[in-house]
Amino acid sequence: MRNQLICLLRYAAICGNVLFILWISFNAMDEGFQGTVPEKISAVVLIALLATNAWLLVTYKSQSPQKTN
Repeated sequence: MRNQLICLLRYAAICGNVLFILWISFNAMDEGFQGTVPEKISAVVLIALLATNAWLLVTYKSQSPQKTN
């Protein structure tokens, strides 16, 4: 049950990251990619962080606890 919940939360986080990236990109396209330099930098950094987070969640291998003798 716990593994299923973790898997569900992982997929929800990935979908949320992708949706937020698409939303930021849509807003940027809607405004014609105009904005101040700090706005552009923050958008690029935020997209990079969200993409990195999604990539790490996708490639994460769950580790089962190992027994010690």
